[in-house]
Amino acid sequence: MKNENEITFEPLLGPDDPLPYEILNREGETPLLLICDHASNRIPKSLKKMGLSQDELNKHIGWDIGAAGVARYISNELNAPAVLCNYSRLIVDCNRQPGDPTSIPKISDGIEISPNHDLTESNQVQRSEAVFWPYHHAVTEVGAHLWRKGPPPALFSIHSFTPELMSRHEERPWHISILWKRDPRLAAPLIEILSRESGLVIGDNVPYSGWEDAYSIDLHGAAPGLPYCAIEIRQDLIANKAGEKKWGKIISDALREIMSDPSIFKVKHY
Repeated sequence: MKNENEITFEPLLGPDDPLPYEILNREGETPLLLICDHASNRIPKSLKKMGLSQDELNKHIGWDIGAAGVARYISNELNAPAVLCNYSRLIVDCNRQPGDPTSIPKISDGIEISPNHDLTESNQVQRSEAVFWPYHHAVTEVGAHLWRKGPPPALFSIHSFTPELMSRHEERPWHISILWKRDPRLAAPLIEILSRESGLVIGDNVPYSGWEDAYSIDLHGAAPGLPYCAIEIRQDLIANKAGEKKWGKIISDALREIMSDPSIFKVKHY
């Protein structure tokens, strides 16, 4: 007998679509888990680019430009595992609570996302089951694998932000910003170390805040009591391979210095 409360839907991803996540360096030995919620602007074939042009998908509404390249560099440089989401946040935002209206945006920086209007609950659950939950399950399992081999690992989330919004004027002078909440073990020394870099403008919970846009670091960092923070790098600084390498090195050097203190690798709830 069919349960009248059961939500049914067809799979969103087809046989030619990639997995919803990519794992880098799973056997990395450094007690540091890198995650990238908005690594890709890929759209499942069944959704036909969401009615958007490739130029629109290549803008910041589709993904965090340069963030995946920085994550790859740090993963390789520090021998640390990383989990990257393989689909655009326009499908479902992996850094938002499912059910939140911003989880599946109807409009993004002034651009209408027509296929996201008038979605049924089944449509929305289909998106979460296809991308959101597999990605977060992969983060949990890769983190567990790392933890089983050594001390409680640190969680480091990599994002990028546009230097200028199309929908409103807003000064965004920062080169990089650190997002955090309560736990200062990564954030405080990272701000201090980056502040030594001549000419850099360092943001502290701006233009986004670890108190607000923090689903992933709350779930995988704060909840288990691991040291954690997120970063936002200005996209024009990492829009090409040279920029990704430059900032990957800056951040890798800073993390290496922070992780030289073994006292941070313990469970602590703030």
